[in-house]
Amino acid sequence: MKKKTKNVKKNPESVWFGKERVTPDKKTALVDGVFSSVAKNYDIMNDLMSIGMHRIWKNIFVSDICASMNASAKKIKVLDLAGGTADIAIKLYGMSMAKAAVTVCDINEQMLEYGKAKVVNSGILSGIDFVLGNAEKLRFEDCSFDYVVISFGIRNVARIDTALSDIFRVLKPGGQFFCLEFSSGVDPKFKYGYDLYCDVVLPFLGTHVAKDREAYEYLAKSIQSFPNQESFAKRISKAGFSDVKWKNLFSGIAVEHYGIKKCK
Repeated sequence: MKKKTKNVKKNPESVWFGKERVTPDKKTALVDGVFSSVAKNYDIMNDLMSIGMHRIWKNIFVSDICASMNASAKKIKVLDLAGGTADIAIKLYGMSMAKAAVTVCDINEQMLEYGKAKVVNSGILSGIDFVLGNAEKLRFEDCSFDYVVISFGIRNVARIDTALSDIFRVLKPGGQFFCLEFSSGVDPKFKYGYDLYCDVVLPFLGTHVAKDREAYEYLAKSIQSFPNQESFAKRISKAGFSDVKWKNLFSGIAVEHYGIKKCK
């Protein structure tokens, strides 16, 4: 065990997966495994874990995206990264009055299958496509999308800065990036209760509802270790984005980040 820990520490690229340091490639594989395990219960677990608040946060997020859309544009191409079970895609399609043509991209095949089923059950016959892919190595040409959005997914990416750079690449000049994510920069008044919830309640729900304690221990740690608002904003700027800003939701438990790819 000591030898393994020593080897990981020697790797300057090692990243956190729960309580341990692993290589980025191993984290990618482990995250894929986590979501294969939780896919079946993902939606109900989101409701339980957030006491339904994730629906409010996502509605605000999608409303802000749609409010920024060009009213005169006939179709707006949106890439929904880590789109999983298509919550954001379905909301975007509806709130934009079918103006948004959404491509859902996720690394996990099981999550995409649930997303496809939800789209069919929603009665949407066209306008939402699905692609299996890694946010670090997007399979799209330069300047392909008007928007790239990601909701509660960026913290699961092994090489976040690589993903941000590739997001910048696939956006058209003038294209906009919206990110909704949990944050470690929670209002201090809520910090103790927030950490207690992550350390105790989430693993409990994982054990007794999703039947996978380890997966939800990882998800809890990924929430607690994600950069605060200012730190993440700096990384978005470093990737090339301009007008970078953020908006706290529910005292910073969830945060909406924004950046634009300025026309040269």
